[in-house]
Amino acid sequence: MKTKIPTEVAQTTSRLTEAGFQAYLVGGCVRDLIIGREPKDWDVATDALPEEIQKVFPDHVYENRFGTVAVKTGSEDPKLKIIEITTFRIEGVYTDHRHPDEVKFAKTIKEDLARRDFTVNAIAYRPEGAAKGEFVDPWGGEEDISGRVLRTVGVPEERFTEDALRLVRAVRFSIELDFELDMNTRRAIEKLAGTLEAIAKERIRDELIKILLSPRAAQGIILLEELDLLKFVLPELREGLGVDQNLHHIYTVFEHSTRALDYAAKEQYSLLVRLASLLHDIGKPSTKRGQGKTATFYGHEVVGAKMAIRALDTLHFPKDFIEQVAHLVRCHMFYYNVGEVTEAGVRRFLRRVGSEYVDDLMKIREADRIGSGVPKAVPYKSRHLLFMIDKVKADPISPKMLKMNGDDLMALLRIDPSPKVGQILAILLDEVLKDPSLNTKEYLKGRALELYRMTEGEMSGLASTSRERKEEFESGVEEEMKKKHHV
Repeated sequence: MKTKIPTEVAQTTSRLTEAGFQAYLVGGCVRDLIIGREPKDWDVATDALPEEIQKVFPDHVYENRFGTVAVKTGSEDPKLKIIEITTFRIEGVYTDHRHPDEVKFAKTIKEDLARRDFTVNAIAYRPEGAAKGEFVDPWGGEEDISGRVLRTVGVPEERFTEDALRLVRAVRFSIELDFELDMNTRRAIEKLAGTLEAIAKERIRDELIKILLSPRAAQGIILLEELDLLKFVLPELREGLGVDQNLHHIYTVFEHSTRALDYAAKEQYSLLVRLASLLHDIGKPSTKRGQGKTATFYGHEVVGAKMAIRALDTLHFPKDFIEQVAHLVRCHMFYYNVGEVTEAGVRRFLRRVGSEYVDDLMKIREADRIGSGVPKAVPYKSRHLLFMIDKVKADPISPKMLKMNGDDLMALLRIDPSPKVGQILAILLDEVLKDPSLNTKEYLKGRALELYRMTEGEMSGLASTSRERKEEFESGVEEEMKKKHHV
């Protein structure tokens, strides 16, 4: 083993051994030790019963029925603060494809290993005692690690029937470890794909997140589709299968989406950017008009944002995260050309997009460009846009940045809250977006009084124009570009 066992882990197994019990490192940490990777967490299996473990480790948490005691080590390292110690156990049948109906404590480590999912996770290592340095590997996990093969412990269909989430975990381990799926394991996944419907969406979501955060995230999405699992994870993505695009793309919508994700993963972008990159064109299939090089996809960003919300809500992602992904999908189709967009246009762009999203949006645009298969050299435009943004970032771009707020306005006009307050503020903001020098209390007060004297019809028309003014990034300039390039 290339990786040294941390002191906190060694002390934990040593205390169990000194108390007269067996103590083994098990699961993913042993697999990673053999591979030479740093384990993400450390799990210990023992013949000590839960109440005996608690006596050895007074500082613990025990709130489950599976014989797992969470021991607090006092370490500052988040990976080592808690070490889970589980009594050897065997499990009964899984009638719900999720949880064992019954858990019994076992006598030996081999019995415990027999309940595990994949051979590479069914290896135990004994760091202390008379058998120090011993590997227990009844299912040939070390050989499979050497051969870079992922196979189940025992009969594949039995393992997947016990817990259908293992279907997705197989994909995750395959792409995380870069291991090939054993053929019998692969066939069993394809056969039992439908049982994934019985799994809680939160558990599927958590596995999807781990896949997306892997360096080989795109291969994970593709493998989910190959194994007939994607329809139970992100079915909306499948609508892009076989859907050709136009002269700006040489790949289908599905291929392009996975390639955009691949770029985002290679650049080690955040989960938010990776997911938005994967979903940014999800609305194209339903908005496609025409065929071949002249195909169009008008409004796909708006449709795509709505589809992203539904898809991620189904998987029970947090509401604020869903809104952020949808916002990035909705905003990814902006057009910018040096010399054609004014500072006022950049301010409106920032108002609509939000300055806090600019960096992520630029990353998604880059992933989109690289994933098209025909990337054009546009870094200068990107740099110029960032220059313009930096130039105007201190200018007022929202009602909160006006030198007059709603309370000030109502006090000035001596009126109660009403739609007219919002109308006047919208008009004032539109004027300040054009010319930030107008953002003074004196000007805003005088202009507010002028607006207040207007008729209701004049006010409504002017307010409507202010609210609905087309951003310069999506004005006639962009429409001409869309017509020219059929996007």
